[in-house]
Amino acid sequence: MPDSQQAADISRAAAWLHQADGLLITSGAGMGIDSGLPDFRGPGGFWSVYPALGRARIAFESIANPAAFETDPRLAWGFYGHRLDLYRKTAPHAGFTLLRDLAKDMPHGIRAFTSNVDGQFQKAGFTADQVCEIHGSIHYLQCTAGCSARIWTANDFHPEIDATNCRLLGELPHCPHCGALARPNILMFGNWGWVDQRTTLQYQRLQQWLGAVERLVCIEIGAGTNIATVRHFSEDYGGKLIRINPGEPEVPDTVKGIGLASGGLEGIRRLHAAFAST
Repeated sequence: MPDSQQAADISRAAAWLHQADGLLITSGAGMGIDSGLPDFRGPGGFWSVYPALGRARIAFESIANPAAFETDPRLAWGFYGHRLDLYRKTAPHAGFTLLRDLAKDMPHGIRAFTSNVDGQFQKAGFTADQVCEIHGSIHYLQCTAGCSARIWTANDFHPEIDATNCRLLGELPHCPHCGALARPNILMFGNWGWVDQRTTLQYQRLQQWLGAVERLVCIEIGAGTNIATVRHFSEDYGGKLIRINPGEPEVPDTVKGIGLASGGLEGIRRLHAAFAST
């Protein structure tokens, strides 16, 4: 896209933001790249982060699967424990704060809908009732045996990982109610046992908020078409859509949508600069 067209699109997007009474942020894995979080797109990207799984030819869909906790729980928790530790240590990039600033004067404020399980929105200052984590959160655990519909925080679990072999070294986490193995409260592949009450409540709160907003603007960041949950959600609510995606910026309706071929933080910064100057 020519620079002149992109500049015109950003100016138009800034005007939409000034007219909005509520800002919805939707995000996929691309939102975390500027914070230094890995991109798992394709087996090459996944195996470069977890070479032990690459050597064993274990695909993302196989390890991100409840069956992995049955067949090899230390390997499964090597993968998820590494991610939990990584997300705890990662500082959210500046774009999260810029997004909150865009919405500070909007009557209905800001909400986030994300497929990410990393908890970065809350870490960046979004309140618990402002975030809907549609695939759950790694910061909560549930029972693998399904003894109850209860979940609990992972705050007391501090995994020690053999990164070379992607294996948990310390004690496995267990359900405090029945003693069975615990797993992350995350929607996995082939997952019928996910305890979804927390996410369902988040979703209901978001729906109530959307029902009150009259001039909605959605900024979508880093959501691909491979698993298109976030993209479909962004398109379904009748507001204006600003899609920030370096490889898949296309929007279904160029009257109500703008696609910016950009990384997440860069696109947010350009939107914020245009918004602040008008």
